[in-house]
Amino acid sequence: MESMGKKKPRPRRSFTPEFKAEIVELCRRGDRSVGQVAKDFDLTETAVRDWIKQAEVDAGQRDGLTSDEREELARLRRENRRLREDVDILKRATAFFAKETR
Repeated sequence: MESMGKKKPRPRRSFTPEFKAEIVELCRRGDRSVGQVAKDFDLTETAVRDWIKQAEVDAGQRDGLTSDEREELARLRRENRRLREDVDILKRATAFFAKETR
């Protein structure tokens, strides 16, 4: 028996910056509502609203991290995580070799 009223989660999709910019432009024109644009392109309304907010931040119309700043932050976090792992490996190796030389 099938679950009543439960939808399968939508698989995560990725979109190009150009596509997002097109969708934002359609919403800004005002011909259709954000909800209608989202429905027409099989997108979630929340995603479209987030793209609009990010475009406003990038244009300096709203406070927040720009896309470039977000990208740099993500890169730095990845690098930081990798360096912490490297330090942890070196600590373990140091402890191992210190034990071996006794």
